[in-house]
Amino acid sequence: MHTTVVGVLRGGPSREHEVSLKSGASVLKHLPDDRFHVRDIYIDKEGVWHEKGRPTTPDRVLPLIDVAIIVVHGAYGQDGEVQKVLDTYGVPYTGPDPFHAFHASHKVMAKEKAKQAGIKVPRYFFAQNANEVDTAAREAVRLFRQPVVVKPVDSGSSVGISMVGGFEPVRNAMLALFEEGSRGVMIEERIKGREATVGIVEGLRGEVLYALPPVEIVPPDEHSFFSYEAKYSGKSQEIVPGRFARNISDELMQAARTIHAALNQRHYSRSDFIVSDKGIYFLELNTAAAVGMTGESLMPKSLAAVGVKLPEFTAHLVDLALKK
Repeated sequence: MHTTVVGVLRGGPSREHEVSLKSGASVLKHLPDDRFHVRDIYIDKEGVWHEKGRPTTPDRVLPLIDVAIIVVHGAYGQDGEVQKVLDTYGVPYTGPDPFHAFHASHKVMAKEKAKQAGIKVPRYFFAQNANEVDTAAREAVRLFRQPVVVKPVDSGSSVGISMVGGFEPVRNAMLALFEEGSRGVMIEERIKGREATVGIVEGLRGEVLYALPPVEIVPPDEHSFFSYEAKYSGKSQEIVPGRFARNISDELMQAARTIHAALNQRHYSRSDFIVSDKGIYFLELNTAAAVGMTGESLMPKSLAAVGVKLPEFTAHLVDLALKK
């Protein structure tokens, strides 16, 4: 009897490389070894593939696996590039196809889809290149209360996000992101409220879109939002289930289901929100490749809150991917 060979893809050429390695290590550790033969496929920062400590190429390694779990955060994993490689070799994988991976990871496209689906989103300005920075910064300073949120259009893990006020600081924050290679920069109106995130898992416990309980995120006092440092320092409070009224929890879960479907995601995703006095605002969606699986990550905590252990979850993901 053939044992299913699962390739876990981790690393990649983005600034989230180290987090991706940790997420991948967790997935590797929790895949049931009585059901699967597991191969650890490492992609370095230059985009070179490795297995067993040696450089390799997709054409050598991919014909040897039955299915891939993509844990490549950031560029290459979230934007649909590695999915194109897997499609070339006919290897099924977790998460959306290349087109829908790219659309969901592009924060402007994701926001517009959410708006069309009836979900509130913060107002924003978008600069596609450095030439548009001055105009966007001027408009944002004129129209939005300061400080505002400046973020790259295409990164996860809160990488590159800053909260700044006034024309010069906003302009400088935007230019710095373009210098670092961002494909676009957003200036977003800051919505004051409580941060929440909701994971969606398809087919769990017989539900088409199973919504995990909302996690309430309380950044430490020295951080004004859930920054990269706040996220991985272990200092943020992550309360599962969040201390939201029942109707707010239900609304968050339904919003996450709506966004997962509107953005044509597959298998699992996690959506971030702000719960404010004016309602619930969608911030961004983490595609399957972007959902962290480290000890500090939010998805494993919310799975644990409903009694789903990681070996059960990883096995479920393989089954979903094999069904496409």
